[in-house]
Amino acid sequence: MRRALALAVTPGVPLGPNPRVGCVLLARDGTTIAEGFHRGAGSAHAEVDALAAAGEAVRGATAVVTLEPCNHTGRTGPCTEALVAAGVRRVVFAQSDANPVARGGADRLREAGIEVEGGVMADESRAVNRVWSFAVEHQRPFVTWKFATTLDGRSAASDGTSRWVSSRAARLDTHRLRGLCDTMLVGTATVEVDDPELTVRDEVDEPVATQPLRAVMGLRDLPTDRRIFNDRAETVHLRTRDPQEALASLRARDRQHVFLEGGPTLARAFLGAGLVDEVVAYVAPMLLGAGTSAVADLGIGTIADALHLHVSDVTVLQGHDGEDTNVRLTMTPTHDHRSS
Repeated sequence: MRRALALAVTPGVPLGPNPRVGCVLLARDGTTIAEGFHRGAGSAHAEVDALAAAGEAVRGATAVVTLEPCNHTGRTGPCTEALVAAGVRRVVFAQSDANPVARGGADRLREAGIEVEGGVMADESRAVNRVWSFAVEHQRPFVTWKFATTLDGRSAASDGTSRWVSSRAARLDTHRLRGLCDTMLVGTATVEVDDPELTVRDEVDEPVATQPLRAVMGLRDLPTDRRIFNDRAETVHLRTRDPQEALASLRARDRQHVFLEGGPTLARAFLGAGLVDEVVAYVAPMLLGAGTSAVADLGIGTIADALHLHVSDVTVLQGHDGEDTNVRLTMTPTHDHRSS
């Protein structure tokens, strides 16, 4: 199973919209017959990829796969039927398939007389497809809110300037994180005032095969000369102020991971709706004492009602001169605030 998990995360495999899956076919004596992995939507699933490499040697084999074999016909046929037809004796899988369209593969295999064992290294498999699993189970995209702030919680000075609140190292890191998402989301005010391009660039380790979708949320019409409307990536205008409606619209477009980069008002809307699943904060070692807050008023009047966050990672991002430094905090809300 560890080998199958390694195959699932083969470099170059897309992060979505399909899950990343690996498969190893074993002979009765435990030796490897063949391996396979899923290379993205429309390509052969991991099991079928491995079966094609195995040929007739697969009869009586054990298939070890990181996700329960699918039991439906989409762009490709059901993996369950391919395993049955190939004469596989036993199937061991890690994570159960939560997709209501595709699940049921284990039962179908058992009906065909195949021995089935599930749950082997399920947590590790879920970690490989963390965002996909969340999106399937909650029927909405996973939301990462990213912001840059001074030590006193300011995202811009009183005169509106915000340049250099985040360091160059932090900006490079932000582009790396953008490349892990399939949607960039901002509000209309951010487009009007900041005119961002919202693409992945700035010397990321590997150029992204497909730029994230650029989504703008809000009712106002926008000038067509804004950089977000250039031809470097697709853009959609979500004419709503409702975060749940916006996420539903993005889910209908098969989007799974939203990178929320809007201003304090948009952040408040998503936090207030319980629709932030991860927080990435870049903290600069500076003080302003006044200016724009990183998030607008959440209506919290007492410390007892504070929104607490669990810190999962702290990373110091330091420039070559040793002075261009930010601290990246990765956090998740500690209480069950998230809405479906």
